[in-house]
Amino acid sequence: MTQDAQDVTLFERDPRYIPRVAAVHDMCGYGKCSLTAAIPILSAAGCDVCPVPTALFSAHTKYKVFTFHDTTEILSGYLDAWKQEDVDLDGVYSGFLGSAEQVAIIQRLYREYPKALHLVDPVMGDGGEMYPTYTEELCRATAQLADGADVLMPNLTEAGLLTGREYAGQNLDDAQVDAVLQALLDLGAKNVVLKGIDRGDGQLRNYVASAATGVAAKRELAHEKLPFMIHGTGDAFASALCGAVMAGRTLVESARIAGEFVRHAMQSTRNQPHYEDRGVSFELNLGELASLVK
Repeated sequence: MTQDAQDVTLFERDPRYIPRVAAVHDMCGYGKCSLTAAIPILSAAGCDVCPVPTALFSAHTKYKVFTFHDTTEILSGYLDAWKQEDVDLDGVYSGFLGSAEQVAIIQRLYREYPKALHLVDPVMGDGGEMYPTYTEELCRATAQLADGADVLMPNLTEAGLLTGREYAGQNLDDAQVDAVLQALLDLGAKNVVLKGIDRGDGQLRNYVASAATGVAAKRELAHEKLPFMIHGTGDAFASALCGAVMAGRTLVESARIAGEFVRHAMQSTRNQPHYEDRGVSFELNLGELASLVK
């Protein structure tokens, strides 16, 4: 790992090597999120994606009707089989969890693959509310993954759930951003990417901070705000950020790449039928990530 006063490179990529990343997320049969985002996006960035399905959904939870199957009971045997076959990992990228017990599954991966990066997207809620299948217990358990995370990537709702701070909306001033970033770093995260600050000026801001350099050295990344919202952009952002990190880009550059990838994907999405429900369509923009490893 190398770093200067404000940025950090987490993975030194040999251009001939394909890094292997365990993607610990749910699988939705319909709707673009979780593994249906992580697998193609990380693959485009030159990664070998190894799914660890935390739940199976017929469709994502924005739909009124969906089925949900918790996979907790199969995961120990799943990872036992990996161990017997000497599977190796360069990263563990976790997202939506099906139960509080699955935190122990991720921690097992951390123990068994000590050289792997810990990439944590604490998918718990948005807009000030938890997702329908989440509970207070599950949120408390998820917060344990912040300790030692190489990258922790919450939105403002998730930052509040992780730290116990009240959700104050998206219009945070610099002092409020600093306080949230410090609270997240105090959980033990090595680096934090805080997503979704909206000050009503036509831009969305993300912030990157490192425990090594402190909140004072945070970096602000502003992107044009589009006049519509689409489900699944958080998963697309986190997956693109992880892909860029594994391609050897610095964390700040990775966050910038992810933000622009999502913006461009949203523009493509508006041309698709039923996009308001189905979610972000990024297929036409995957070349942006493939270009990282040419």
